[in-house]
Amino acid sequence: MPKMKTDSGAKKRIKITGSGKLRRRKAFRGHLMEKKSSVRARRLGRETDIAPGIQKNVKKLMGL
Repeated sequence: MPKMKTDSGAKKRIKITGSGKLRRRKAFRGHLMEKKSSVRARRLGRETDIAPGIQKNVKKLMGL
């Protein structure tokens, strides 16, 4: 059976921590930042965990 390939889109967007957690960037930070408050912009700048409901699917994409 051939090796599983890592999904190239997922590997660019998702980081695996040392303990095995999946981290991602938040959406809505790319452009049109003038109209968003600085509090909102800072909140969007932080990384967050992948939702528990899709972790299994994402791990499969990452080849885990």
